[in-house]
Amino acid sequence: MKDLIIKLTEISSPSGSEEKIRGLIRNSIEKYVDDIKIDNMGNLIAIKKGNSKGKTIMFDAHMDEIGIIINHIDKNGFLRFSPIGGFFPIHAITHRIQFQNGVIGVIGEELRKDYSKVTPLDKLYIDIGAGGKKEAEKYVGIGDVGNYFAKTIVTGNRIIAKSLDDRIGCYIMIEAIKRIKKTNNTLYFVFTVQEEVGIRGARPAAFSINPDVAIAIDVTDTGDTPESSKMEVKLDGGAAIKIMDSGMLTNRKIREKLISLSKKNKIPYQLEILERGTTDAFGIQITAGGIPTGAISIPSRYIHSCSEMVSINDVNACIDLTVAFGKEYND
Repeated sequence: MKDLIIKLTEISSPSGSEEKIRGLIRNSIEKYVDDIKIDNMGNLIAIKKGNSKGKTIMFDAHMDEIGIIINHIDKNGFLRFSPIGGFFPIHAITHRIQFQNGVIGVIGEELRKDYSKVTPLDKLYIDIGAGGKKEAEKYVGIGDVGNYFAKTIVTGNRIIAKSLDDRIGCYIMIEAIKRIKKTNNTLYFVFTVQEEVGIRGARPAAFSINPDVAIAIDVTDTGDTPESSKMEVKLDGGAAIKIMDSGMLTNRKIREKLISLSKKNKIPYQLEILERGTTDAFGIQITAGGIPTGAISIPSRYIHSCSEMVSINDVNACIDLTVAFGKEYND
């Protein structure tokens, strides 16, 4: 468990640059599936074949992570950047950025006049230690992308990493693929691209597969930290079965099936209502004439930072629920 999670989370693959993570996932699953392919968007689609008695189920987790893209290099060699996805200034200052070629820089800020306010992105820069523009351009160019550079920590019952959103969902699907030996259902495990910039990969994948039902697996926020927003989800509370978020209401029938499977298989679960944010489930649900869609969420603290945190117990519950749905869904 530990080694694979570290590999999945430490790899650098922001939205639009998913090649590295896709290769790692493919190598991890190809001997456990009947077919595997990459579609035109770059989604990795792995298939476990069932029979004519079963349903077609699509499981989804996105491979990409938030990041930055260089838009200007000044005369002194400092890099200005734009966000890729929800890259928040409040998490950024003095953290390290790793570019695809391995170059690492530090996020700095212009002189702040009011320390009670968060410095906006256009007042931040990346320092790679260059002595000027020409030296900086030897290492980084306009359009180069990067993401947080941080080591993954697995300690006790906690995992802390830069890209648990949504590499932990990818890990859950990888483990489910390994554990499901035989089922009547035909299972599509779709590792999608570009979720962080507008759910761009899941929609065409869902359209081409047109499954009977779909389940998206992604992180969700928690309400268990000091003076956090009011939310029932907490670490160690089990798999979070989504009721709604800001983008969707999950299919009632699918939601009730997830709850009944949790009870039947004694899988710890909790119910999720997320007021801000959404997942690939939103895009899948409104594709191809409408697809009955549910979501299994992994409770996570400090989302979109370099130190996202989840519970190993919750991760295991999400694996168990994914396996149960893949094997037992027959409605």
